[in-house]
Amino acid sequence: QVQLVESGGGLVQPGGSLRLSCVASGSIFSIVAMSWYRQAPGKERELVASVNSGGGTNYAESVKGRFTISKLNGGNTVYLQMNSLKPEDTAVYYCNMRGYVSSSQWGDYWGPGTQVTVSS
Repeated sequence: QVQLVESGGGLVQPGGSLRLSCVASGSIFSIVAMSWYRQAPGKERELVASVNSGGGTNYAESVKGRFTISKLNGGNTVYLQMNSLKPEDTAVYYCNMRGYVSSSQWGDYWGPGTQVTVSS
């Protein structure tokens, strides 16, 4: 079993900042990548940012220059620093881990999500 726990969501005014954290635990053999997704009401879930085991990062165009994803050296903790937040960033943010739970079994694992609301 793999568990992901997110924290750091909340209510912030436009232009403000938040930092989300995610810790993965359980029977993890190796991690390929950890990512943040978000889903706004009435919209599909979308990739926000990802970081792979080598440290390479990828961002959605809408957050480039404002959001930064990072991970601890051990790889099972990932952060999303969100600056210059906009109302359109309002969504439930989900942490995702893609990795192996044995030498041959891999999958995508999700946290329960944390609400981020950007509003004055």
